[in-house]
Amino acid sequence: MRRIFVGFLILALFGCSTLDKDLPLEIELNTNWQFKGINTLDWKSASVPGNIFTDLLSHKVIEDPFIKTNEEKVQWVSKKDWEYKTNFSLSEEILNKKNIELNFEGLDTYAKIYINGNYQLNTDNAFKRYTISLKDIPMYKSNELKIVFENIGSIENPAKLNSKYKLPEGKRIYTRKAQFQYGWDWGPKLNTLGIWKPITLKAWDDLKFENIYIRQKEIDKDKALLSVEIIIESKDDRNIQLFTKINKEIISSNISLKKGKHTYKVPIEIINPKLWWTHNLGNPYLYNFNFQLISDGKIKDEKSIKKGIRTIKLIAKKDTIGESFYFELNGKPVFMKGANYIPQNNFQNKVTNQHYEKLLSDVVESNMNMLRVWGGGIYENDIFYDICDEKGILVWQDFMFACAMYPGSIEFLANVKEEAEQQIKRLRNHTSIALWCGNNENAEGWRRWGWQAKRTKKEKEEIWNDYLAVFDTILPKSVAKLSETNYWETSPKYGRGNPKYQMEGDAHDWWVWHDGYPFEHFEKNVPRFMSEFGFQSFPSFETINYINQNDTINLKTDAIKLHQKHAKGFQLIEEYMNRNYKISKNEEDYVYVSQLLQAKGIVMGIEAHRRAKPTNMGSLYWQLNDCWPSISWSSIDYFGQWKALQYKAKNAFKNLLISSTIEKNKVKIFVINDTFNPIQGNLKVTLIDFYGKEIWKDSKEIQVLENSSKPYFNFSLESIKSESSVLITEFKNQQSVFFFTKPKDLNLPKGIIKKVVSKTKNGFSIILTSDVLQKDMFLFSKGKGHFSDNFFDLIPNQNKVIKFITKENSLNDLRIKTLNSIHNTLLPIEKNP
Repeated sequence: MRRIFVGFLILALFGCSTLDKDLPLEIELNTNWQFKGINTLDWKSASVPGNIFTDLLSHKVIEDPFIKTNEEKVQWVSKKDWEYKTNFSLSEEILNKKNIELNFEGLDTYAKIYINGNYQLNTDNAFKRYTISLKDIPMYKSNELKIVFENIGSIENPAKLNSKYKLPEGKRIYTRKAQFQYGWDWGPKLNTLGIWKPITLKAWDDLKFENIYIRQKEIDKDKALLSVEIIIESKDDRNIQLFTKINKEIISSNISLKKGKHTYKVPIEIINPKLWWTHNLGNPYLYNFNFQLISDGKIKDEKSIKKGIRTIKLIAKKDTIGESFYFELNGKPVFMKGANYIPQNNFQNKVTNQHYEKLLSDVVESNMNMLRVWGGGIYENDIFYDICDEKGILVWQDFMFACAMYPGSIEFLANVKEEAEQQIKRLRNHTSIALWCGNNENAEGWRRWGWQAKRTKKEKEEIWNDYLAVFDTILPKSVAKLSETNYWETSPKYGRGNPKYQMEGDAHDWWVWHDGYPFEHFEKNVPRFMSEFGFQSFPSFETINYINQNDTINLKTDAIKLHQKHAKGFQLIEEYMNRNYKISKNEEDYVYVSQLLQAKGIVMGIEAHRRAKPTNMGSLYWQLNDCWPSISWSSIDYFGQWKALQYKAKNAFKNLLISSTIEKNKVKIFVINDTFNPIQGNLKVTLIDFYGKEIWKDSKEIQVLENSSKPYFNFSLESIKSESSVLITEFKNQQSVFFFTKPKDLNLPKGIIKKVVSKTKNGFSIILTSDVLQKDMFLFSKGKGHFSDNFFDLIPNQNKVIKFITKENSLNDLRIKTLNSIHNTLLPIEKNP
């Protein structure tokens, strides 16, 4: 690292810890809040941050909308006006500061703010930050802050009536708030109001940091050239020192400040930089940057940023197929493996730091290296991106527009521009941000979903021009001006109605599910990058019982029907299940098989995408998580329980993957290597029957090139008994189990499963064996915990060791379910010896 010694040399060498601090004072106003309904309720205590639903729920004014059919009973809440108030004190120290401001990080959504009974401003965007200078109004030692929230319907109805055209997707397009709150095909209609993010009071005297952006200028293995762009607000012209500490190295710079807000640039050179990589390819190393603003011998402001040094580029170039779509990390093409992420709860205040840590740890454990933050939710809290930075997870970030056409009025466009600029500035230092995308399926909807029907040529042109104003002008210009991140106009570039979807851009493939196409469609139609594809399943037994508020699995209740938000959801699950599996009348078995069905379809897609590398360079399925307990496309349910898909995706996303497929009556065995090193070893191929009898075997020495996919073995199906044999392929401690026909056609035998359970420090160890092949073995217990593997195939006469991580003291209720038990009678399970 190049050190720049300017000004106080001793301080540069030994740090600034001996200086007094005169930092801005910052207080979060999160206590003594009350709320009431206008003409509805008297004043009651409130939680801030929060929302009206959780406040009403805490006072038992409403029933929990997540259980039974209570969602229907609480719709009145969104139709009322509500007000919140608190009293806050200002000390003499604060009152004597030259600057005092209130910062509203998130108000949902149409609000009027009053201080000491005096109106201050209106808000109309839940994604924007609002600020009020308290030096401009009379303030006292004790003050009242009141916020009156107007119900969205009273605003949206006039907006819709005054709109030039009737735009698709109803009233939600007029309001800048989380679009999924209006109801989606996986989530409830729970349109919140309230103070959903913190309100902070900040006071300072002469100067402070307004914003700091660490811009990367040039990066190679020898050096990283950075430019720190610092916006400093100063009350007057003055000379100050800026101390920049990078890990243990310190740079001191003299800066001549001008009155007002101005940007100052500080060059930094890091020799032999440690590059940031996704967790599956290297170390997600973060440098610690600390900035101190020094004037009059005091530290006036201080800010710390963790930042990884890396380059990330979206490569969309014309080629012999059409146009590429892949991400290049530090100059290397990287296959993106992951899922689409939605808000973790309809009520954001219920999402704790522990929820973020748990879910993103699951992402890493599942070998995912990218999440797509979907455009109908929220710009996530800082902690989400902090953890992604730390854990080495890339983020495809949508702007918050989804499945609609939006207005083009001057007021709306100005609102969107300010929202975009605020969010880009907030998130641009995060190493995990790989892409800003304009919207989710807006262009696809316009082209394919009948939105242009019965419209005049002029009307269509004006609506499309309004679209372009946002997604082809405002957003890309904002991204280019304020960040170094690539911008993509819309996802997908081409939908399933355009033959180009396989040749260029990213794709959303919903022929499977929505159009009822068979799972095999995924193998025959591979795009350049799959950013959305999915299939539903039932959640865990725990979640189903929570919905019903019952201890017995029952799928025929009104509550279960209400928690299935897709009109044909149950029908499609049943249709696909009939094609692929034997259906049990037992409802517990039905839930289990629905998860196997989901996993089968999505993993077929993942493996087809990976086999097609480098033509295809990404596989992000829909969806990772749930926002409430439901029957949905998620692979992790509302309570954090892994479905079969999460376990099987974990295997399908490993850096080294063995993937077999049938083409023209031949089996092809691919080995895919996502690392940047060649791998050499012995590929072993064994065909056995379901009792473990060896039919034939073969092996060969192979070298799998870095970052590659290639078939290494093939054989004819002619002599294979597809209903009673299985292919076992092994390479470098990886094992693949491949069946030649659909699960419903397998002649799965009866057999005894032996289990040995022993207590460990972190839970239990479970050793499993069987004298026959056990298909899709599912372990479950009422105890809280996580199985290291599940829904796996147990090879005859081979031990399988499973860890159950739990705080429970016993595992006496461990149960095992397999497809064998559905094809036959319930299997006997030996007791522990």
